[in-house]
Amino acid sequence: MAHPRFVAPTLVDAVRGLGDDRSRGFVFVRADGSERLVSFHDIAAEAERRAGHLAARGLRKGDRLAMVIPEGEEFVLSFLGALFAGVVPVPIFPQLSFKNVEGYHDTVAHIVRASGATMLLTSASTRPYVEPVLRREDTLRALATVDELSGASRPADVRVTPDDLAFLQFTSGSTSRPKGVVVSHRNLAANAEAFMIHGLDRDPAVDKGVSWLPLFHDMGLIGFVVGPLFTNVPCVFLPTASFVRAPRLWLDKIHEHRGTITYAPNFAYALVAKRLKDRDVEGLDLSCLRVAGCGAEPIQARALRDFAERLAPARFDARAFLPSYGMAEATLAITFVPLRDGLKTDVNEAGSELVDCGRPFPEHELAIIDEAGHRLGERQVGQIVARGPSVTAGYFQEPELTAQTYRRLGGQTDGDPWLHTGDLGYLAGGRLFVCGRVKDIVIVRGRNYYPSDIEWAVSELPGVRRGNVVAFGVPVEGEEQLVVCCEGTSADATAIREATAACVASRFGLSVHEVAVVGLASLPRTSSGKPQRRKTRELYLARALSRVRDGDAKKAGDIEGGAPTEGPAA
Repeated sequence: MAHPRFVAPTLVDAVRGLGDDRSRGFVFVRADGSERLVSFHDIAAEAERRAGHLAARGLRKGDRLAMVIPEGEEFVLSFLGALFAGVVPVPIFPQLSFKNVEGYHDTVAHIVRASGATMLLTSASTRPYVEPVLRREDTLRALATVDELSGASRPADVRVTPDDLAFLQFTSGSTSRPKGVVVSHRNLAANAEAFMIHGLDRDPAVDKGVSWLPLFHDMGLIGFVVGPLFTNVPCVFLPTASFVRAPRLWLDKIHEHRGTITYAPNFAYALVAKRLKDRDVEGLDLSCLRVAGCGAEPIQARALRDFAERLAPARFDARAFLPSYGMAEATLAITFVPLRDGLKTDVNEAGSELVDCGRPFPEHELAIIDEAGHRLGERQVGQIVARGPSVTAGYFQEPELTAQTYRRLGGQTDGDPWLHTGDLGYLAGGRLFVCGRVKDIVIVRGRNYYPSDIEWAVSELPGVRRGNVVAFGVPVEGEEQLVVCCEGTSADATAIREATAACVASRFGLSVHEVAVVGLASLPRTSSGKPQRRKTRELYLARALSRVRDGDAKKAGDIEGGAPTEGPAA
């Protein structure tokens, strides 16, 4: 029996339904600290106006519009304008420096080509960084800036249905090249209902979201734009760069606006706990915060505990923690822990503490399978698979990849295919515990090690920046061995190598084949800032990592390129 729907059938219908509300909406905090409230009424009106401009420029229903817009306010209004016109937005991360600009052009060109975008919409500040792509891709007919979509316009007059393609969410590329996930309006409605109503039990009269998350990725876009618009929840948006420079700003805005719902990856909670001093907590009141969600990367219990301890004087309630699990291929969220459960953990066979990520939503299913595609039992580790109305139809114009990722289980002859996530985990008492990626496991002498566990342990060492560690396996004389890459300075290189080897030996009973200390900010990363484990491994095997020289602090910027001194036989 189908579950009754609690939200509008499309995001366009949802926004139009909020159009009479002039008192509430989205607050955008700008880089200079000023704020602008755009009411739900004005959001609807502006989306209609921008839709007319896109239609006047020749864009028709189903056409793809690449979007590189760093300003949150302009991004949200342009994204919605595209939806109102039936045009399919393709968000792309912005870059505001010419550092590695050729690599950035390659990524943008790939996404433009893969999506078949015919127009690229950007801002005046970003135009110089994307204009060269116009000359590289034949399908790209035009480049426009948001300020060119000014003045009155005729209505686009397009009918949008639940099965229409809403937008293409390109994956971050942490494990492979970015792929365009096809997200329909039906997917958006189903997932918004799942996490906003069944997961968060939102109350439009009380709740307010506060987010600094990038809007070109699913957690920021769907979690704080799409979901709240479907369910009538106002939000406050901070620039991501402002949070990175001053993490306390996130907490300040929760305090000032009496935010009730926020969300962030694991690293953000760790960063706040590390950066904030006692004086920074003084004057903060976080008692308003009923949900502090965490997802998008492996969740480390210690990071959340440290955050709760640091913010206890600000009346932060640790029961607000809401660990979850999800991915772009499932629109956003797959599992949530129940409200007020807070942080709960389990210790697996390898002795690692894993965070409880909760249960699937109504109408959604989760299973753990072995390599043959058969279901595994309680506490047995295997690949996580999921299905339900939030699970998308696949990758845009990638039938082979879609068939590999979305398929039936062993012995299944009918019913919907399952999304094979590529993640490892197990179920205990119906709750999900995530171990790591299937293809990233390091197997040494028959025992499985999860890189994220090793990376987190090493990140805690002196001289190592948290989140700037990558662990992977390499073949050495017929056996797999562990390599750990850490960012650091030449002054700390020797100490980092010695401490890392000792840490891994004591925590995991494992010898490290090599600890490669590389220059600061030199590890390859995705658009969302995650280290690219496989790319780092490729560079290591190609002897192309830039190691720092051992030396004193005066030589902290010196690096060595070329072959490693202790690398594997190539």
